[in-house]
Amino acid sequence: MVKRVSGKVLSSMALITLGWLAGCSEQEQATSEPVQAEAASAQGGEIVVYSSRKEHLVKPLFDQFTAETGIKVSYLTDGEGPLMARLEAEAERTPADMLITVDAGNLWQAANMGLFQPVQSDVLEANVPEQFQDSENRWFGLSVRARTIVYSTERVKPEELSTYENLSTGEWDGRLCLRTSKKVYNQSLVATLIERHGPERTEAIVKGWVDNLATDVFPNDTALMEAIVAGQCDVGIVNTYYFGRLQKDTPEIPLALFWPNQQTSGVHVNISGAGITQHAKHPQLARQLLEWLAQGEAQAMFAGINMEYPVNPNVPVDDLVKTWGEFKADDLNVEVAGRRQVEAIKLMDRAGYR
Repeated sequence: MVKRVSGKVLSSMALITLGWLAGCSEQEQATSEPVQAEAASAQGGEIVVYSSRKEHLVKPLFDQFTAETGIKVSYLTDGEGPLMARLEAEAERTPADMLITVDAGNLWQAANMGLFQPVQSDVLEANVPEQFQDSENRWFGLSVRARTIVYSTERVKPEELSTYENLSTGEWDGRLCLRTSKKVYNQSLVATLIERHGPERTEAIVKGWVDNLATDVFPNDTALMEAIVAGQCDVGIVNTYYFGRLQKDTPEIPLALFWPNQQTSGVHVNISGAGITQHAKHPQLARQLLEWLAQGEAQAMFAGINMEYPVNPNVPVDDLVKTWGEFKADDLNVEVAGRRQVEAIKLMDRAGYR
């Protein structure tokens, strides 16, 4: 059922010939009626998922879904860019029924490339808050991550911190570390700032960040936090789950999270999520997987494995994540991250944020 290629996992379905694909029956159409697990199990069936989330984050979920429904899930893991390019090139010949990826900016881009089809589902509407889904129902969030401030507990008092914007002031001159602007996580944060403040004010904030840098930008959040521990800088901006990984390995690490903007816009949040591909051969089964991922135990697993927050507000967070405390989150629809992505990239370039 599954074939491994160059460290990736690829369904045998993804290796079938184009001639066979050309002879496939007309694809099923997703409907608003729920698909019954019993019927799917009796019929068997297999769906193919392209995922930019790593194998260890998705395989346990797929295994559990198969155990519960009898529906096999084959999958290919790769970066979001290559997967979207592959879907675009394959077009109607694609074996993929679903794309799972991270960041609303990537989901928005995939939707605008025509890679997703709309999904009408009462289950998804009931379990995924409107803030975390596409306005045209082409994709839905499955986990929430906060991009927040991390600081040295040895050199910074939490009362010194307040907002993302404040990190651009002289108080943090030579004390700030940032991840590269090339990563979509930072592009989405800046896109949200543009939505809140407009481009002129946001550019001044980003220029202030650049002026306050203690060292060159880092390729990832983990390297940034290690630099804070080493004393290269005192504060930075990271996704919470990267902090969780370090904390799990080293419980006494001299770092802590701070929830900024609690008196104003709230903490910047983003998602990982999924959509059913435009040319899915099994859209009903894919919708069943998408609905299953948005509920109950699957939600706890999807978020908990990577120390994120469930998108479903009725599902409790992981015990370690709970220790970080509660916070007010930004209530903007996360699709802003995609809609303003190009504008954010250009602004960051003008501000000298590389």
